Amino acid sequence: MAIKKFKPTTAGRRGMTGVTFEEVTTSKPHKSLTISLKNHAGRNSSGRISVRHQGGGHAKKYRLVDFFFTDKKGINAKVETIEYDPYRSAFIALVCYADGERRYVLAHKEMKVGDIIITDEKAPLVAGNRMKIENIPTGMQIYNVEMIIGQGASSVRSAGSFATIISQEGKYTQVKLPSGEVRFVHKGCYVTLGQVSNPDYNQIVIGKAGRSRWMGKRPTVRGKAMNPVDHPHGGGEGRSSIGMKYPKTPWGAPALGVKTRSRKKTTGRWIVKTRKGKLMV
Repeated sequence: MAIKKFKPTTAGRRGMTGVTFEEVTTSKPHKSLTISLKNHAGRNSSGRISVRHQGGGHAKKYRLVDFFFTDKKGINAKVETIEYDPYRSAFIALVCYADGERRYVLAHKEMKVGDIIITDEKAPLVAGNRMKIENIPTGMQIYNVEMIIGQGASSVRSAGSFATIISQEGKYTQVKLPSGEVRFVHKGCYVTLGQVSNPDYNQIVIGKAGRSRWMGKRPTVRGKAMNPVDHPHGGGEGRSSIGMKYPKTPWGAPALGVKTRSRKKTTGRWIVKTRKGKLMV
């Protein structure tokens, strides 16, 4: 995949970049694997805004991507197309199993039409194959990581991301996540070999406000640019500081750099090392 640049015909085009979509082989999705999702524009059941900066956006269909693979163990699947997914940063692949069923899966970086992939407890060490994490040697890259047995792939799914097998100890495998956090994963969990597709996604420069609106993102206004009645940072003469010891949210809660993870969270015991490099006891 490569990044394309645009000619600076306007101020918005100057510096704007986009994806070339070289890997994508079709522009139309498989109709039976798409559904329509209602856009709530950040509003709750009462119609009040509960999440700011959401609204608008281009109409799109949600692709039903398989993150479980539980009923397809031991069945070969052939990659038919590589497709764009408007709901995620990575590309997806339409695969056809030997029994004739078609499903969408998350594509890895090197995936191409005609590739054969398989899900099994122990499969060949080839990118795209899915297997139990206990059967993967240390140092290998993985994605679509299942954190709880039977939960399905819940982590390492964004464009270009991958986790690394650190060690195999007892009932658990130590996995280094993209954030730098090291975590225990039960050896009965399934993962996919390789790196997620579209690795240059983080190099894209949006270029203009309208392009964000196409993605359903509304403008974000700085708190210090508001009036005191609208935000704790508001008010003051001219360009002034926020006038307090630490930043706050519009509702007065501490913001920026404050730990939000509950210390009582039960899954904390699986964290070996935090992304800051602190060992957990």
